[in-house]
Amino acid sequence: MFIVVLKYVKPLARIDELVSAHIEFLDRFYNQEKFIVSGRREPRVGGVIFASASSEEELWDIIKQDPFYIDGAAEYEVIEFIPSKYDSRFECLFR
Repeated sequence: MFIVVLKYVKPLARIDELVSAHIEFLDRFYNQEKFIVSGRREPRVGGVIFASASSEEELWDIIKQDPFYIDGAAEYEVIEFIPSKYDSRFECLFR
């Protein structure tokens, strides 16, 4: 499992121009069951994606398809972790 932290490096006006394409990107990988949850940071300086991928390399292949990445509008930090404890309400995410 991975956490992807995005930090915008271009003005919000440019982010707003790309957001529709970014949402299409998110939808594509939700449909492939690669993304679990996503949303923007508050204050609006970037976003966060919880992802499930077979490797960090696979995840970077996915990230490189994000319009924010292609445009250079955001920087990305990828944090890999192994869930060892979780609320039972979310058990379906960890099977």
